[in-house]
Amino acid sequence: MKRYFLKSKLHRVTVTHSELEYEGSVAIDGRLLDAADIREYEQLEVYNITNGERFGTYAIRAEDGSGIISVNGAAAHKANPKDVIIICTYTELEEKELATFKPRLVYVDSDNHITHTRNTIPVQVA
Repeated sequence: MKRYFLKSKLHRVTVTHSELEYEGSVAIDGRLLDAADIREYEQLEVYNITNGERFGTYAIRAEDGSGIISVNGAAAHKANPKDVIIICTYTELEEKELATFKPRLVYVDSDNHITHTRNTIPVQVA
């Protein structure tokens, strides 16, 4: 049996640009893509913490170290500069792959520079 799992997460990145007339996608600082193991043109799910919007698109590479998170094309209606978003990718795994699989979770500061990475999410407690 195959199941779908979180593969990568860019947690609470800040949108720097919203370009309605640019070809649709999300441009992401290349260092963030590399740290999260997200490939150019890979499918993304975006969760906008600021306004509650959720949408799918794909990744394109922005300049390494730039901090750019640019929401482009039709998705620009769903995110504005200064919005805080979560960007995720998912993967399909077989049961036998689960024992060694760990997601890549990347955390940033307010300028979208990496502060730390993890491969687990802490247990939520009451």
